[in-house]
Parts: sequence; C-alpha cells; structure tokens
Amino acid sequence: MSSITGVSAADTPVPDDDPHEGGPEDRTPAGDGASTGRLGDKIFSALASGAGILVVALVTLVGAFLVIQAIPALADNDSNFLLSQDWDVDSSPLHFGIARLLWVTVATSLVAMAIAVPFAVCIALFLTQYAPSWLAKPGAALIDLLAAVPSIVYGLWGLFTVGPLFQLVQDVITSVLGWFPLFSETQTSAGSTIFFVSVILAIMILPIITALSREVFAQTPQAHKDAATALGATKWEVIRTAVLPFGKPGIISASMLGLGRALGETVAVMMIVSALAPNADWNWSLFTGGETFASKIANNAGEFDNPTKTGAYIAAGLVLFILTFVVNSLARIVIERRKAFSE
Repeated sequence: MSSITGVSAADTPVPDDDPHEGGPEDRTPAGDGASTGRLGDKIFSALASGAGILVVALVTLVGAFLVIQAIPALADNDSNFLLSQDWDVDSSPLHFGIARLLWVTVATSLVAMAIAVPFAVCIALFLTQYAPSWLAKPGAALIDLLAAVPSIVYGLWGLFTVGPLFQLVQDVITSVLGWFPLFSETQTSAGSTIFFVSVILAIMILPIITALSREVFAQTPQAHKDAATALGATKWEVIRTAVLPFGKPGIISASMLGLGRALGETVAVMMIVSALAPNADWNWSLFTGGETFASKIANNAGEFDNPTKTGAYIAAGLVLFILTFVVNSLARIVIERRKAFSE
C-alpha cells in the first residue's frame, strides 16, 4: 500500500505520548495583563496606570484637606452639626448645623431627577427607536447643544423669564395637593422656591441623561430585537423586553451623573432660590426658600475672614463631598450587580 501511495511507513509521523505537549494548551494565554514587550505598550500602560493613581490620589487629598480644615470648626461648634438648623459662625463658640442645608440639597436634586429622568428616557427612546434618521440626527444634536449652555444662562432665564410665569403652576399644584406637607402653600414667591429651582435643574441635567441613554439604547443588539419581533412582539413590547433591559445599567449611570451635577450646582441655585432668615421655622414645603450646600458656600465666600469661620463652611462642603461620593458608590454597586446578573 505504501508503494502505491508513495509514502513509506518511516515517513508517517508518529504521535507523541503526550498529545498536549507543545500544543495550544501549553501556551500562555494573552490575557488582559499580558505584555508584548514593545516600548509603546509599556509607555501606554505606565501612563494609564499613572492616570488612575493620580485620580485616586487627588480625591483622597481633597477629602483629607476638607477634614483637616473642618476639624477646628467642628470642635468649636456648640450645636448638633447634623440635626441643628442654626447657622451663627460669628459667635464664639460657633453654632451651626446642616439639617436645613441637607434637606434643601437633597430635595432639589431628587425632584429634579424625578422630572428629568422620565423625559430623558422617553426622548432617547424616540430618537433611537421611532424617529427617522433625518429627524433623529438633528434632534440628538439639538439635545446635546443644551448641555453646553452655561448654568448662569439657565439661572438668568429662569429668574427673569420663567419665574414670573410659574405662579400659575404653583397655584394649580397647591389647590390640588396643598393638603400634603410637601406642597403646602407659603408666602414665598413662586419664582424663588425649592420646587422652581428643581425644575430649572431638571432642564439642566436633561441633556446629559438623554445623551448617555441614547447611546446605550442605540447599541442594543439587533438580534435581541429581531428575536422579540419574531415571537410576535409589538414595537413597545420589543422596547420593553429587549431595549430597556439592555439599557438599564446605562440609564442608572446617566441618572447618577445627572444627580451629581444637580447636587453640586451653584450659580443657578444661588440666583433663583431665596435664602431664609436664620431664625425661620422649619417647613417641609417645596414652595419655600432655602439654600443648598453649594449656594450657602458661594453666597458667603466673602466672609471667610478667619480659619475657624471658614472651617464651618468647609465642614458643609465636606458633607456635600461625602454625599456625592456615596451616591456614586451606590450607583457603581447597582451597575456591577446588574452586569453580573445579565452575564
């Protein structure tokens, strides 16, 4: 037979006893930590690692600076820092607390999120799932342009244009929901209330949430949507069963990014919402005035004339720093758990 085929038995390769020796199984896989040994790869790896370490170091240093500057004022404080509404930093000992500041900051941000997120998701779904291309592209560009508008422009627009017209909206809400403490009527002008500044903040964070949600929805695998359509799903059922589940982590990320901006917004809040008197009674209504952490610090920046007094405001900034850090950490945990579940 070997003479017919032209191949002798000696030419026939004999398999090794170990079939895996020298095979692909013995090769070291090129994982994420593998290096090609090229100079460019080493430089890029060092720069990327250095950038990550630099960000962590900067955040740590900012937190340490705030703590160090705030400790003397907190030690000299004669009021409950977390529960007191007092703010008298001209006396000795000091009397200051963040209860009212925390309430106004959280209330304005959450109301803004409650208004902005549903609108942003609906706009993103329309641009990616319903609108034709000739409308989707200009619409997306227009939404993105709103993110470039400075906050002072939003503040001026709200103060002089929308504010005087907002009284009708407030009257309607108080007439229907005035029995509820959050919507009880007050003597504060409609254009300078917590609720009104929340509406302005919602408009400010709307482009950010919309843009990120739109990008996530646009990357939904076509196979997922085709599979739902093949099973007889309607357009809305395809969105509900394929697009929204795929984009949920992106929606959470976009919402937390918008919440971060709402928590730290300064100029628009400072221009619109009216500060209350130091001895004003506590009021849960959204139709009253107040100050956020950021606007409180900005309004009184000219009074930082001694380290202890300045430390009181830095202590308020430390709480805002911690609040923002906690919000972003919780968002990261939710996203990671959702990713592990989907995988």
